[in-house]
Amino acid sequence: MSVAGLKKQFFKASQMMSEKVGGAEGTKLDEDFKELERKADVTSKAVVDVLGKTSEYLQPNPASRAKLSMLNTVSKIRGQVNSPGYPQPEGLLGESMTKYGRDIGEDNSFGGALVDVGEAMKRLAEVKDSLDIDVKQNFIDPLQAIAEKDIKDIQHHLKKLEGRRLDYDYKKKRQGKIPDEEIRQSLEKFHESKEMAESSMHNLLETDVEQVSQLSAFVESLLQYHRQATEILEEVTERLKERVNEAESRPKREFKPKPRQSFDYGDQEPSNGGYSAGPVSPPAYSAAQAQYPPPPVKRPSVKSKPREPTCKALYDFVPENDGELGFYEGEIITLVRQIDENWFEGKLRGQTGYFPNNYVEVIVPLSH
Repeated sequence: MSVAGLKKQFFKASQMMSEKVGGAEGTKLDEDFKELERKADVTSKAVVDVLGKTSEYLQPNPASRAKLSMLNTVSKIRGQVNSPGYPQPEGLLGESMTKYGRDIGEDNSFGGALVDVGEAMKRLAEVKDSLDIDVKQNFIDPLQAIAEKDIKDIQHHLKKLEGRRLDYDYKKKRQGKIPDEEIRQSLEKFHESKEMAESSMHNLLETDVEQVSQLSAFVESLLQYHRQATEILEEVTERLKERVNEAESRPKREFKPKPRQSFDYGDQEPSNGGYSAGPVSPPAYSAAQAQYPPPPVKRPSVKSKPREPTCKALYDFVPENDGELGFYEGEIITLVRQIDENWFEGKLRGQTGYFPNNYVEVIVPLSH
């Protein structure tokens, strides 16, 4: 820095100290300038704050917001949108739904519905990409240009104006010690900075038409986004209603357990302490059983006994006629009476019915 520059810095620092500590008054700026400065200051704060809040609105996630701030302005071809380069939450949710919907199976009601909604969410992510790009291009970038150029210019000129004011006031108070020509030059530079500051603030405030247009473009982008999102959601809603109707009209399937596998623990060939087991088919009905179904007899009351007559099911028995009693292998059945040489009457799980005697093993016989 030159000697003249050092002297000027000394003059400004001395004048600032005398004003702050000694209460000295400096040159006052006119009221028009102060009002212009106030309006420019409010506008500058509005631009900077709205700029930050718009980015937060588009991407609440700070990491994604950082990527959005670095997104280059792109031109959008109708129907084609370049991805901003970061995953939208709608897309992540859509990928999850689609994946598990296909894992479950699209022929399944829930699986198919997951795929439908997942595809809709991925379309919403694409629409959200388009919104981000439109807002970045038509609203954020113009505001960013104002913040980086116009507002910085104003700050620069105001700072320079304040420095030249301090320099002029310092020299003015030492008139006689400092040459008049130097004081006159200092005053001219002060007025020059004042005019440049006024001009930069005026230019900012006169761009209100452009700023309103940019706000209008922002709202139009939002409107387009919500229209497209509404169309996508209405489509998937109709599809889900169809799936609900299909599911409701489909007859309910009853669960029927498969027959349990039986194992024969009878005599086996000698082995090294183990045994071989194989499935055993239940015996077929005898000719008498097939030709003579159980007679419709009255069930006499059975007196309680210390030990109730019971039998154990050797095989699963699936009823084929009315009045028959079904059971699974291993279940214990209470014997009511023996109908004939082929049929028992028994009770199980609150139901009474008939079953072939070669399907069970008597544990406690009926008393005669």
